[in-house]
Amino acid sequence: MCLRRVDPRLIFAAIRDHKVTHYCGAPIVHSLMANAPAGWREGIDHKVSGLVAAAPPPAAVIEGMAKIGIDLTHVYGLTETYGPASVCAKHDHWADLPLAEQVTLNGRQGVRYHAQEGITVMDPQHMQPVPWDGETMGEIMFRGNLVMKGYLKNPKATEEAFRGGWYHTGDLAVMQADGYVKIKDRSKDIIISGGENISSIEVEDALYKHPAVMAAAVVAAPDPKWGEVPAAFVELREGTSATVEEIVAHCRTHLAGFKTPKVVTFCELPKTSTGKIQKFVLRDQMKSTDAIK
Repeated sequence: MCLRRVDPRLIFAAIRDHKVTHYCGAPIVHSLMANAPAGWREGIDHKVSGLVAAAPPPAAVIEGMAKIGIDLTHVYGLTETYGPASVCAKHDHWADLPLAEQVTLNGRQGVRYHAQEGITVMDPQHMQPVPWDGETMGEIMFRGNLVMKGYLKNPKATEEAFRGGWYHTGDLAVMQADGYVKIKDRSKDIIISGGENISSIEVEDALYKHPAVMAAAVVAAPDPKWGEVPAAFVELREGTSATVEEIVAHCRTHLAGFKTPKVVTFCELPKTSTGKIQKFVLRDQMKSTDAIK
């Protein structure tokens, strides 16, 4: 079952009435479910497993879903790699770890699916694998049966996408010591502020930890001194309130000062029909493309 509606009452009703045991959905769908009133989940007495795709799920969402009894698995892929091409394959002993450690492990993009030949993280310039240190950033690359043959009638784009014999995703990530991939950001979403790289995903993860935040997205805002600074768009949970000062102060407890949002806007985030946040709309609103490099 693929959940495209973002009304959690309808989602829980479908799970309860139709005895759904497996489903997939975008992070915003899971955020709504995790924060729904307990009464909406009444009558669900069977095990439910969910797949979360699209953007990397915030740690707060994975933790929230675990607390209501839904087991989430993160999958990752692109249109060019036939949807899920990697999975955060879980190990049995993870279930014995503290919840915070489970959340960290389960929020990764993982390892290749069986039908995929390979997934790696490389330096895109020299086409060399990055060290498995969880720190050195490179670009995620795929090759195998799940990867497209090329872009229709666009040999130049195809040649560039498959440079070096691997499909270049444009996603920046690290390779962790156990061979699992962890996304840091899309290359176009990295914020370069005063020469420092800031992951929009890291800032969003901090925002999701605020009790009033339902959804969040971070993009670059032009700045005359630093070139770019983080700008946060925040959608609050129904019945809650927060000020810009409160959001900024919260982020300062989780992030280095230069990573803290310098602009905070409260709004309903633009989303696709499947609940995916449309960052390009926010970048256009913030005039991110005009940022000084």
